[in-house]
Amino acid sequence: MSSTFSQGHLDRLQDEPPVWRFGDLRIRRYRPADHGVVLALHREGLAQVGLRPGDGVYYDHDFFRMEDIYLRNDGEFLVGELGDGIVAMGGLRRADLIPGGHARAFGGYAPGAPALDAVEMVRLRVLPAVQRRGYGAAVVRALEERAAEYGYRVLRADTTELQAPALALYRKFGWTETRRETIGGIVNIYLEKPLR
Repeated sequence: MSSTFSQGHLDRLQDEPPVWRFGDLRIRRYRPADHGVVLALHREGLAQVGLRPGDGVYYDHDFFRMEDIYLRNDGEFLVGELGDGIVAMGGLRRADLIPGGHARAFGGYAPGAPALDAVEMVRLRVLPAVQRRGYGAAVVRALEERAAEYGYRVLRADTTELQAPALALYRKFGWTETRRETIGGIVNIYLEKPLR
């Protein structure tokens, strides 16, 4: 399967575990050995826009339960590689697993029977040195494809006003804003996109 968008083609190379190619970027499923690099990329992405631990929006507890939250619960976590280095990432997690808003930063997690209605697209990050090459768009497309394969009805996401490129990217792919919430003085923007 191949998707075309303004920066080029996203080509599916392998179904399970999933692998795509977008120009020189190879997108694949997260592996435990990726943990340190992925966590550092997450933290760098948030620091780039001035988010920091304790602000009520920044949290990273899910990075310590990647398999439980993403890979064993009808979700996905993808990394984008240039050569041997991870430069992009993003995940899908069932929307019923993690609380929203203020409660999210406190680490709640509720495994249960699958209710494959809504899935959240989260942790979309691209290394600053390689931003504006379409890598974020490629990860979004790959995650949207995975969400549809799992049978989800709707994609959800949130970002902050500080993360203007992420907001623009979601809007470019047809996501619509559903609400705003101020958390710790930061405006959090919630978006969604129907899949069927």
